[in-house]
Amino acid sequence: MILTSISLRNFRIHRNKSVNLSENLNYIVGGNGRGKTTILDSIYYLCTTKSHYTKTDSDSVSFNEEEFELSGNFKDLSENRIRIIYSRKENRKKYFLNNKKITRSVDIIGKFPVVILTPADHSITQGYPGDRRKFVDSVISQASNTYLKILLDYNNMLRQRSSLLSQIKERRETSFLEELNAWTTKLVQGGTEIIKHRKRFVAEFNSFIEDSYKVIMGSDEIPKIVYAFLDNKETEDIEKEFVNMLSQKREEEIRRGKNLVGPHRDDFVFEINGLNLKTFGSQGQHKTFQVVLRFAQFFYLKKITGKTPIFLLDDVFGELDKKRSVKISEYLREVGQAFITLTDFANLSFLKKEKNDLLLELKDGQRSYA
Repeated sequence: MILTSISLRNFRIHRNKSVNLSENLNYIVGGNGRGKTTILDSIYYLCTTKSHYTKTDSDSVSFNEEEFELSGNFKDLSENRIRIIYSRKENRKKYFLNNKKITRSVDIIGKFPVVILTPADHSITQGYPGDRRKFVDSVISQASNTYLKILLDYNNMLRQRSSLLSQIKERRETSFLEELNAWTTKLVQGGTEIIKHRKRFVAEFNSFIEDSYKVIMGSDEIPKIVYAFLDNKETEDIEKEFVNMLSQKREEEIRRGKNLVGPHRDDFVFEINGLNLKTFGSQGQHKTFQVVLRFAQFFYLKKITGKTPIFLLDDVFGELDKKRSVKISEYLREVGQAFITLTDFANLSFLKKEKNDLLLELKDGQRSYA
């Protein structure tokens, strides 16, 4: 899958910008505040219907403007044109695929797979369990529309059950307790499916992590993801253990008014040579693992979906030593099309611009090509 062109209108700093893109590496170069990251985010918007960087669509509208518009052309076995229009006045976003309005993001996610690597990825290896769950869920959701729907339903059940637990906490009524049993049954069904999907994913994804890690760091270190689910209890009968734990935690859930058991509380442990990366890993190992996760995601999605994902790298090389940077830049040649933001191309001599690559320089709101 190739993104051949993009257009941005009133999208943050870019009032009116159109760019024809290379099928290989696209280097987006410029100082701080020139809109490099904004171009990456426009691509992410087209692929996922939402921003990677802002919480609300209104945050992406240019100053003193009322709407933004994005468009892009994708080429694969067929050609697809995407257009997004957001109105601040209506607080409404419209997404068009080949001039047909798409009303549900679930119908788009995974259709145009995308991988993005940013300095904020440090939270995946160094942050909270929720950061790691978010990473895993985002990868599986792009690979499996079924999983995405199960996950959305499960999150909705969590909200409903949490609200009910809060009501029971205030006043115990028989009707509420009977309703809780019904929501608990649904929670177990959806949660069990999520755990099974995650287990299968981790079992398959580990080989992609090993392959990518070997390219960048050689064979001295062996990386691995371990899925810690249902309080890390070893069990083959997931549904039965889920029910047992909910039974044990029932009074505590009512007392605290919150959901205490399920895949929304699980974690993923990253290891190198059998040691917990978060506890024992060096800064270099953390940064390497973060990069490896995204390359593994790229090749995993490529295999599962049969489509080549769009690969976005935002200000990555500034945080890496030269050895790792050289390996990563060489590895990018195996990816195909990628978009890389840089503050200075000249000082990164290991990045070799080839004939068909694009160098897009952003200077004071203008652009130049090389």
